Amino acid sequence: MKPVATAPPPPGAPTRRRPSSRALRRGLVALLAALLTGSLVTVMPAAAAPSGVAAATKPSWPGNTPNPNGGTDYFIDATSGSDNAGGTSPESAWRSLAKANATTFAPGDRILLKAGEQWHDEQLWPKGSGSAGRPITISAYGDPRAGRPYIATNGNVPSPFNADGTKNPETVGLTGAIVLRNQQYFEINNVELSNDDDFATDITTERVVRDGIMVSINADLLADGADNIMDHFRIFDVYVHNTDGPSFWQQMHYGGINFQVFGSRNYREYGTGGYYFQDVRIENNTFENVELHAIQFAFNWFGDRTADSGQYDENGKWHEGWEQLWVRTRDLYSRDVYIGHNYAESIGQGAIQLANTKNMTVEYNEVNGFLERYNSVSVALYLWAGADSVMQYNEVYGGPYNEFDGTPWDLEYTNFNVTYQFNYSHDNPAGWMSYMGNSSNSVARYNLSVNDNGVLVKNMLSTNYSPTYFVNNTFVYNGAEMDYFHDETFLSRVYFLNNIFYNYSTTEPTPWYRRTDALRHAVFSNNDFYEASGSHSSQEPADPNGLRVDPRFVGNPTSYLTGAGVDRIRKAAAQFRLRDESPLIDAGRYNAHLGSEDFLGTHIYYGDAPDIGIAESRIGEKVTNPVDDDPIEEEPGNRVNLALGKPVTASSTHPGAGGTLGAEKLTDGDLTTRWAAADDAAYPITLDIDFGGDTTFDEVYLDEYTDGGTNPRVQSFDLQRWDAGTGEWVTFASHDGGIGHDLTVTGFGSVTTSRLRVALTEQIATEVYTPTMTEIAVYRTG
Repeated sequence: MKPVATAPPPPGAPTRRRPSSRALRRGLVALLAALLTGSLVTVMPAAAAPSGVAAATKPSWPGNTPNPNGGTDYFIDATSGSDNAGGTSPESAWRSLAKANATTFAPGDRILLKAGEQWHDEQLWPKGSGSAGRPITISAYGDPRAGRPYIATNGNVPSPFNADGTKNPETVGLTGAIVLRNQQYFEINNVELSNDDDFATDITTERVVRDGIMVSINADLLADGADNIMDHFRIFDVYVHNTDGPSFWQQMHYGGINFQVFGSRNYREYGTGGYYFQDVRIENNTFENVELHAIQFAFNWFGDRTADSGQYDENGKWHEGWEQLWVRTRDLYSRDVYIGHNYAESIGQGAIQLANTKNMTVEYNEVNGFLERYNSVSVALYLWAGADSVMQYNEVYGGPYNEFDGTPWDLEYTNFNVTYQFNYSHDNPAGWMSYMGNSSNSVARYNLSVNDNGVLVKNMLSTNYSPTYFVNNTFVYNGAEMDYFHDETFLSRVYFLNNIFYNYSTTEPTPWYRRTDALRHAVFSNNDFYEASGSHSSQEPADPNGLRVDPRFVGNPTSYLTGAGVDRIRKAAAQFRLRDESPLIDAGRYNAHLGSEDFLGTHIYYGDAPDIGIAESRIGEKVTNPVDDDPIEEEPGNRVNLALGKPVTASSTHPGAGGTLGAEKLTDGDLTTRWAAADDAAYPITLDIDFGGDTTFDEVYLDEYTDGGTNPRVQSFDLQRWDAGTGEWVTFASHDGGIGHDLTVTGFGSVTTSRLRVALTEQIATEVYTPTMTEIAVYRTG
């Protein structure tokens, strides 16, 4: 809940920003609920209640009730306390946070700040750790009518940078109003925090970092053999506001609640299977005017951006160090993290930026305005280099217009088994979903997007390990204000199944793509393409099982529900259920990636087939255990790749990456694998495909490998056929405009030969390294 009564600041103290109307409304509702239930302690479901917080039987702060964990209570009163007192009762309370900072607390102890009191220019960093079942708690005591105790640190924290701008291993992680470093078993609740002396003045040139709550693992300060896994954190009912920072990237994350792992050396110099957080719950917190993030999880190794910090994966794909594949290969994921029911308003960069975590659930969070004070790219709520996690029932709105990211959600680099489902985004002019690549089993299903009128699926910078699935989403947009459905080129297989594309513009059809062949690797099946104008774009993707009809929603799609909060997110989605007479009922197709229920919690599926869109109708017999008896993944294409599986001989092959860069990768039909020439290869570099007999074709497809650090490298090439009669290679096509991605070569007529040579004859002048390619395919279209 929001603070409802806080004493005026002392003379000369900074004026606190009045809570927004939305936040004030939330606070009043919370206060009314508390008064009706007889408690100022947030009442949570038993399964979600933090340990050590019992429901009060009368209006009270947690510190007014007995300590349930068997430790000692320490009281701090900024007005009437004395640092010379014992501190173990309200009558003998300490005065300053410095007294607590100089104390090492024991398991079960509580650090209790008096409600309504304020501590300016101070930081709270208690020492010690709790233990299993006996956490150390930071909370409030005192008058139930007073506001939360308020720590206004005013930027009075050490700099994490040395004079030359490099990171200082001694001071990184010490930048919060509340700090924990290499400590565990802590619970923090019912406090108010800020960390800026003048938020109205934008910090644009200083190298400063300011956090609300900063929890860190500093690997350099842990002795060999020391416990380097920090366990059990509960942070709830905290109000963080006015934490400022520069609007440029400093290779340092900061925010309202910040979990970071720091190390000054390269990640390879530390052990595996450690240096992470586990069992973390961050819930029911409020954030306003914070930089960079409201909530943040990440590694911040100082040496992950050097030239030698990258690594090859099992498919021979090179990952730059900053892509953080090493988190997976060295088992450095934080784990068992829950982030729920938080409200974030007016956030400088990405509101909830998560990285390097697995077994994470992020749900019922509301983001109202992000990327408001940051001059680069980010996303409202996303996970980077994570695994086995789900983002669901979140609402995001009020984003910026941004050509690059700026979307509510992001299928980011190096994610494995990450799902976005049951989320509601609206009024984000940059678009709906950023999409990076280098990931496996990414799924976005049963999400609702209204007026995310930028690019619906934005970017794709690298190939994926496995196909991505966009299934049963509902998109409502204005084609006249929309940039594109997709702005770049899908580099790997992407499936779009059972989605509704509802364009309510009466003048402009949907602009589907910016680049030629952008959708070449996208497969559309059983989608509905509705154009209010009645005119369909010539770019509209082929969908043999698709529809072009009015979905017949139960509500008006352009009068969508806003401002209700995430607790009513299903009410917002229910407006987009289908009427009983909708032609989309039973018009979808089943695929295991649909999951087991829709946005409204209805089982999938009823009737002859799943419905199209975010809501399944209970019409027809319930199919209790669906089976995909018509896998879209096994449907044959319209053309046969005549080179598929044929042997390939290269004049040069790179010996690195564990032998995974062989020429056979060029005809395996898998764009996630590749061939590379040796570093000292001399041009021309030849790639010879043996068809095993005379083969006739009229089209050749070539694709180079690229990623964040690899550009196209081939400037010119020749296509040659083997002439068995003369025993020579004969050129039938030449090209000097480069290869890049998805180059289809035609116009040479019909060629019959038993062998095909692709002779790479020249490198792009600005490139240093030799070529690397993912595929050569050959077709007969005539």
